[in-house]
Amino acid sequence: MAVSYKKLFHLMIEKDMTNTQLQRLAGFSGNILTRLKRNGYVSLESVESICRVMDCTPNDILEFLPDKIQNGEKISN
Repeated sequence: MAVSYKKLFHLMIEKDMTNTQLQRLAGFSGNILTRLKRNGYVSLESVESICRVMDCTPNDILEFLPDKIQNGEKISN
């Protein structure tokens, strides 16, 4: 199952927060921001830090996407 962080970036726009501000306030590296943009793996600790800064829950910043089946094989989104 894949993860999408589109909700996070929409929330950042709503709160008028830049990537740099989120990174600084949540205390994570640029690598984490890159992973978020690529819908890559991010630790629960990082998700928790983001939620604290954004005053939200994980459901507000991420969603799980079902895997697709193509030619009988499972592929991630």
